[in-house]
Amino acid sequence: MKKLKIIDLKKAQSIATTRSIKLSENTLDQKERANGFLEEVGDMSLFIKQIFKETFSRNFEFKEFLRQCYEIGNKSLPLIIITGTIMGLVLTIQSRPAMAKFGAVTMLPGMVAVSIIREIGPIITALICAGKIGSGMGAELGSMKVTEQIDAMEVSATNPIRYLVVTRVLAATLMLPILVLFADAFGFLGSWIGVNIKGDVSLVLYIFQAFGSVDFLDFFPALIKTFLFGAVIGIVGCYKGFTAGRGTESVGKAANEAVVLSSLLIIIVDMIAVQITDMWL
Repeated sequence: MKKLKIIDLKKAQSIATTRSIKLSENTLDQKERANGFLEEVGDMSLFIKQIFKETFSRNFEFKEFLRQCYEIGNKSLPLIIITGTIMGLVLTIQSRPAMAKFGAVTMLPGMVAVSIIREIGPIITALICAGKIGSGMGAELGSMKVTEQIDAMEVSATNPIRYLVVTRVLAATLMLPILVLFADAFGFLGSWIGVNIKGDVSLVLYIFQAFGSVDFLDFFPALIKTFLFGAVIGIVGCYKGFTAGRGTESVGKAANEAVVLSSLLIIIVDMIAVQITDMWL
């Protein structure tokens, strides 16, 4: 009996020891994750501080800024046009049966216009640009980091933050509202096509019906948050590429993280902007 009790005690002690080890390992893992998150937040804050500092400094890289505007704006325009047209067409086709049940088909252009201008146009365009532009920035700067081109720029007395980061962030911030305007315009065109599938409405009449329900307070907050979306895409894409590791696999990792984080931050910024708009307007 004594031997059995001793064996049971040893088993209990070993089980308790293994459980305590697992708990301590889990605690350490959670602590490391929390520290890593706080370190990344601090590094990104310092990165944003450097961007603001270099934005208002002398010797602004205007040619590189114009080149980035072309790369971000012009080369993204076909994708935005196709997406905006399909967005307006699908929204109209899906909304028409519900509006017909209440005999409010004539209000369909106004409803679609408000929906596209306020929310659907900016958020869909921003998410598409986060996938295209954000991943491109992360991969491009990440490959420059891996091949030590950024280090070579620092050695040659060229400020990489000013030349590589500031130009891309400002170009994304400026170009995204313009892309949203194109997406909204072609969304209205797609909506007009959707209305004419089961009806006969001229384009001029449709535009009058659509903009008759749109107010300045519908357009202005949506325009403001598109600048924020562009800044988020530019900052996150450049940060992930600029802080990529030395290995070749870090390029793909930087591009992936840039898309995921910028998409998440866009949704969070949109939620905050909607709450502020609802409170003050």
